[in-house]
Amino acid sequence: MALNDDIALLSDIALFADIGEDKLRLIAFGAERRRVAKGHELFREGAPADCAYAVASGRFSLTKADFDGKPQPIGIAGLGALLSELALISMVERKFTATAEEDSEVIRINRPLFRRMLEEYPEVTVLVEARIRDNLQAMIRRVEALAGRFA
Repeated sequence: MALNDDIALLSDIALFADIGEDKLRLIAFGAERRRVAKGHELFREGAPADCAYAVASGRFSLTKADFDGKPQPIGIAGLGALLSELALISMVERKFTATAEEDSEVIRINRPLFRRMLEEYPEVTVLVEARIRDNLQAMIRRVEALAGRFA
């Protein structure tokens, strides 16, 4: 795929929305495309996460182990999904397993590349920080809405 196609894909991802094409060019140029054959894992729950993946084509089933260690479906990620975005900021473990439902392709964005963009473009840091804060506040609201069930 062409660099411009990758830039267009990245611009449709919420974390990268409102970041200019010139800045996304740095990410797209430094990122790595990977093909994942149907049935193969992109990553496994509990593994160290040093990068995020943007789904460029195909679909991935997302599973999380239950208390007995059996995989339980938690969702499907398709075109434009960003998997393990927190890995762009800090060292974390994968929270789920992602397995290709069909032949798929991803854009691998590693942490040093993302940090380079933040260092070169401080205004992007402000946008990313606001998006992360909004995501955390939304998660807190969802947890608070469930609190009554566990009282």
